[in-house]
Amino acid sequence: NLQESESENKLDGETASDSESRSEFGGSPSVPTSDDTPEVLNRALSNLSSRWKNWWVRGILTLAMITFFFIIIYLGPMVLMMIVMCVQIKCFHEIITIGYNVYHSYDLPWFRTLSWYFLLCVNYFFYGETVTDYFFTLVQREEPLRILSKYHRFISFTLYLTGFCMFVLSLVKKHYRLQFYMFGWTHVTLLIVVTQSHLIIHNLFEGMIWFIVPISCVICNDIMAYMFGFFFGRTPLIKLSPKKTWEGFIGGFFATVLFGLLLSYVMSGYRCFTCPVEFNNDTNSFTVDCEPSELFQLQEYNIPLVLQSVVGWKTVRMYPFQIHSIALSTFASLIGPFGGFFASGFKRAFKIKDFANTIPGHGGIMDRFDCQYLMATFVNVYIASFIRGPNPSKLIQQFLTLRPDQQLHIFNTLKAHLVDKGMLGSLEDA
Repeated sequence: NLQESESENKLDGETASDSESRSEFGGSPSVPTSDDTPEVLNRALSNLSSRWKNWWVRGILTLAMITFFFIIIYLGPMVLMMIVMCVQIKCFHEIITIGYNVYHSYDLPWFRTLSWYFLLCVNYFFYGETVTDYFFTLVQREEPLRILSKYHRFISFTLYLTGFCMFVLSLVKKHYRLQFYMFGWTHVTLLIVVTQSHLIIHNLFEGMIWFIVPISCVICNDIMAYMFGFFFGRTPLIKLSPKKTWEGFIGGFFATVLFGLLLSYVMSGYRCFTCPVEFNNDTNSFTVDCEPSELFQLQEYNIPLVLQSVVGWKTVRMYPFQIHSIALSTFASLIGPFGGFFASGFKRAFKIKDFANTIPGHGGIMDRFDCQYLMATFVNVYIASFIRGPNPSKLIQQFLTLRPDQQLHIFNTLKAHLVDKGMLGSLEDA
């Protein structure tokens, strides 16, 4: 009877070693993550079926989140960076809490303290690298920042090494396996959450349009896939997410591509969205003002002959960025959802509905950002591969920090190179 009982209590796909580990960790996981719908919504929607009640709750909260998104965009890039940091911390907290509850880690010495300490160390490393890279002039001007920048990686490694030693010293005989489980859990969480958040900040520095358009495409795809699935969905898409349908998946794709084209057209006309975030030495402030690059200047394109008879036009004027937006929106529609499927598999593995109950009808913050992190990585790779080139201003900034003899050597080398190319002579003649 005991063996039958243990067999019935096993999770889907659980092996004998999993069962032994679960026994060591204190029993089957139980993570309370049910949604807390506000009482005012419960009363207002009490006469509706659960299906339509969920639809209205999700809709109202979605509009509220979109409104909040518009507000923080209006407040500027610095506020956006702070919001990204807050979201990162909340997502880390949600995942760590799941591990804490699933494995019943209540008796582990220093577990939570070390988890947050490692979060601090990794953020110090990544944001220190970002500040040094994008605000080199500011760093070199301030003595404390210059010292921190020079020894940044050594300081970061020392901080991490301190946490590593603290973890080793905290090991106790009866919890060895559990402690190493949670050590790995913490580091995988840092890899997923902190690294992707760092890439989001990098995208933002390239221009707010590289931040807003990808995020908006993921949001649009999530909404439209839900809408098409809700009204027309009949064919299940994937077992990990039983409510996802092919109708929602395909409808969300076309709606997102169209949305990306329209949003890109509107935003490409404003410098505040297209210019990179830079530090102005004269005003001691961050600016987003520049001469728009070719990506954000209207160009005339010939329409393929196959489509000319359909649309009735031979040419179309559009921003080059809109072509890139097709790639971004396509990824957000076809590959981005796999971030959500991954999160669904994670939740099913631990028998939980949501990462948390922060947002009624939507779950936790991580439930809303599971696709965003995958999208952020793609955008960063896309910019590095197809958009970003050498930055002359950064090279000049670094050149000016060299010793005079080093500057003279670079000058002579560059002069000889230009003479060989025949460019210096033509400049002198001019």
